[in-house]
Amino acid sequence: MNVEQLIAALQQMPGQAVVLLEGDAGYSLVGGLAFEENGNGVPDEVILLPSMEDD
Repeated sequence: MNVEQLIAALQQMPGQAVVLLEGDAGYSLVGGLAFEENGNGVPDEVILLPSMEDD
């Protein structure tokens, strides 16, 4: 999935819904984003970062 596809999918969701990441330890709220610029033909990456709060 690329950024354009992700935005289109999120636009179909209710605006007040929270965004979660699923992992081995369960679900985590998304707390931020990081951008990794690559080279040599490797696509750039947007990384979803988990929230570090204990909510």
